[in-house]
Amino acid sequence: MTRIVHLSDIHASSAHFLPDVAGRVVDSINEIAPDIVVVTGDLTQNGYYPEFAGAKELIDRIDCENKVIVPGNHDSRSVGYLLFEDLFGARSSCHASSGVTVVGVDSSQPDVDDGHVGRERYDWIAKSFETDDFKVFALHHHLIPVPMTGREEEILVDSGDVLELLDSCGVNLVLCGHRHVPYVWRLNEMFVANAGTACSNKILARTTQCYNLIEIDDGDLRIYRVLPSGEQELVVDTMMG
Repeated sequence: MTRIVHLSDIHASSAHFLPDVAGRVVDSINEIAPDIVVVTGDLTQNGYYPEFAGAKELIDRIDCENKVIVPGNHDSRSVGYLLFEDLFGARSSCHASSGVTVVGVDSSQPDVDDGHVGRERYDWIAKSFETDDFKVFALHHHLIPVPMTGREEEILVDSGDVLELLDSCGVNLVLCGHRHVPYVWRLNEMFVANAGTACSNKILARTTQCYNLIEIDDGDLRIYRVLPSGEQELVVDTMMG
């Protein structure tokens, strides 16, 4: 069985970051001992160096060798995308481990909240998914509107083309954040899992801080919503294919 932890929207800053909650999140993730950790952006609030340094310190405390990290729109503010590269490496990457291929893409644009993947990357994405592995696509912006988030805005401007691309590549799971409300859609044979904010006070309505745990077990897919305390709620339990 392969375990993937998916967290998002840390928002490291003096205004929004909750250190006590973050500590509990790290402890609960380390108890899970995931094979892969995916972080889908908004590590910071304003893209400033002290915020990136704080986010890196937190992520470094997670005991997992295989981490896929992409920036969000807040990380690309104030030329923060360059600091992201300095501290975390490439803003888009392909990582294969434990029978899973994760393609992480930077969907942000400097000082713009809208998401955009861009057709110039479609061929690279398709080539990266030429594998028999379980296929995961990770980005910050949501591909499908998320309920309980108010007026819809800032979805990928090329979301239709990206969805068609991922479907044609046989992608099994999309991981995204941005809207701070956990939700899972199923589109054809592909699941799209949005994460809530992991450890900030920027929560909406009746939601709370949380992250996703994905278990891939011999064709079975399970997705759990996990609270900082480690309490888990099973939200998807299905046979893939």
